[in-house]
Amino acid sequence: MCADTPGNRSPRIAPLPQEQWDDVLKAVTDTTGPLNVFTTLARHPSLFQSWIGLGSTLLMGGLLPGRDRELAILRTAHHRSCEYEWGHHRGLALDAGLTGDEIDAIRRGLDDHPWGDDDRAVLAAADELHGRGTVTDATWAELSARFGERELIELVMLIGHYHMVALALNALRVQSEDGGHEGGEA
Repeated sequence: MCADTPGNRSPRIAPLPQEQWDDVLKAVTDTTGPLNVFTTLARHPSLFQSWIGLGSTLLMGGLLPGRDRELAILRTAHHRSCEYEWGHHRGLALDAGLTGDEIDAIRRGLDDHPWGDDDRAVLAAADELHGRGTVTDATWAELSARFGERELIELVMLIGHYHMVALALNALRVQSEDGGHEGGEA
């Protein structure tokens, strides 16, 4: 579920029935399972095909370490109040080396957990992009000491991408597949 969507509310656009899936959606669901994010967005095939390429690159083919990627995605899901995104990325974050305590701390202020400098900089970037629409010079300097220009571009694009995904999931009221908050990838 996403923001403002109690469990008894219906999605605004239902997932595409399996008999209507095209080859692109079939290939995606063969890898991920029939996740509602994909089966809903696939109702707009040309947009879905373009979007899935960017999303796949950021999620599976990017340069950022998995820990940094999932910190940024979960912080963004938190900021956008998107439980669907949160639930699907929680397991990926655990796989990327975050602990359950760290994942829980992502929903709190930066000073409410003893984050290391690297984690703190990624979380600060997500916070600043959410709140200001840009990254402060201080945070950029911290990130630049660790990442090259390609990783910096990717981090900003990743956070922006997951803001967009969360907005779509929330507005379309995409429901979790099991009615809960846990899941695979989105």
